[in-house]
Amino acid sequence: MLIYVLRRLGFALVTCLFISVLTFVIIRLPPGDFVDAYIANLAASGSSISVDQAAAMRHEYGLDRSVLVQYWNWMSRVLQGDFGVSMMWRRPVTEVIGDRLWLTMVVSVAALFLTWVIALPIGIYSAVRQYSFGDYVFTMLGFIGLAMPNFLLALILMYFGFRYLGLNVGGLFSAEYVQAPWSLARAWDLAKHLPLPAAVLALAGTAQLIRIMRANLLDELRRPYVVTARAKGLTERRAILKYPVRAALNPFASSIAYLFPYLVSGSIIVSLVLGLPTVGPLLLQALVAQDMFLAGAIVMLLGVMTVFGTLISDMLLMWIDPRIRLEGR
Repeated sequence: MLIYVLRRLGFALVTCLFISVLTFVIIRLPPGDFVDAYIANLAASGSSISVDQAAAMRHEYGLDRSVLVQYWNWMSRVLQGDFGVSMMWRRPVTEVIGDRLWLTMVVSVAALFLTWVIALPIGIYSAVRQYSFGDYVFTMLGFIGLAMPNFLLALILMYFGFRYLGLNVGGLFSAEYVQAPWSLARAWDLAKHLPLPAAVLALAGTAQLIRIMRANLLDELRRPYVVTARAKGLTERRAILKYPVRAALNPFASSIAYLFPYLVSGSIIVSLVLGLPTVGPLLLQALVAQDMFLAGAIVMLLGVMTVFGTLISDMLLMWIDPRIRLEGR
């Protein structure tokens, strides 16, 4: 088992190296650079800068060097925990991302917790009570959840909240706590604003996991070992929960691979609609402005989180499913 873990860890490190190269290439793909985008914005507002000033800006950010030198300088600083200075914000990238990253993780973890708490029992119920009235109801709600985009649900909730309840639905804080330092009052205000974005973000994932859990558990309930367990006198609850449910949990563990980067980025469109101060809209702004240090740091973080999530998912699957442990041997 140790060899299996070490092999997976080695693959993860090599993958992170390729991700860094791919991230840098993607950030450099659009024509021009940050200075060109900055000059274009100035021209749109009726201002301009001289050629010498543009050259000085390129030299300041190292944009006048070769691509290989730029990549080497960027990666050597990243390995030291320094992601550079955001060209757009004129501040260190860690400061720009800082608070937004924690808020994104809080919202996403709440959405993830809500997804699992709802999807797991409903999926088990729908499989055990197949073709019952409750199964049909949950199936219909699941299809609605899969068909409805998250941002559309956010718009509907914002409209009804403002029109009929007189509430300003959106954001994670009340106006008086947006720029306030952290305190118990600000944390409580965040907790009061958290359920709505968490529910919106959890909608599609909950509907999808319900369908997956139902299908997998139905497949496991037809296996001979379940029939044998019942024949030996195990209660119906134990015959279902002890082995079939554990085997059907594989998709929950597998979902961690893509949920980890989701914890960092959240949903960009939903964040824009609800006005959430998360990392997603920040990434969009950085890509539009061609802020390579800020955009590169976020994209690199998403890639590393995907690799890390896949590694955690593999370890959980090995723990849940004995067949994977035997295959590793």
